[in-house]
Amino acid sequence: MASYKKILLCYDGSREGRKALRCGADLALDLQAETHLLSVVDMRSTIAQSAGLLTDVACGRFEETAREILQEGVDWLTERGVRAQGHFAFGHPIDEIANLANEIQADLVVVGHRCRTGLSRWWMGAGTTPLLDRVSCSILVACSSAAEEKQQQAAA
Repeated sequence: MASYKKILLCYDGSREGRKALRCGADLALDLQAETHLLSVVDMRSTIAQSAGLLTDVACGRFEETAREILQEGVDWLTERGVRAQGHFAFGHPIDEIANLANEIQADLVVVGHRCRTGLSRWWMGAGTTPLLDRVSCSILVACSSAAEEKQQQAAA
């Protein structure tokens, strides 16, 4: 098995993000790996959806929500014994994941994936540049289903 000493977890508060967080936390604990958690605000899609009519207040609210999600993830990891450094970024998720993974020289990136849709959410960046071609480390794709989420909620 590869030795993963530095793990980057990508978390957005979604069901898929929670699955990535759980899988990444388990690995980080087992491997005693240095752990980083990234939350990204993708303003491009938000601005496009609002036809460019976002106010500064609305933009500030998106940032505040993303920082809360990041803190939620860091707190969740801490409760389970994983010390993680939180990172926050504005931009396209693929770009920001690749940038941080390369900057911290991650050995592994953990992303979530909704099994009923294509992998394009995390794997495809601007144009046709996949995440796989933008990082020089392994990628773990944690798949999540609605049934699994219900089990996790019932156990909590």
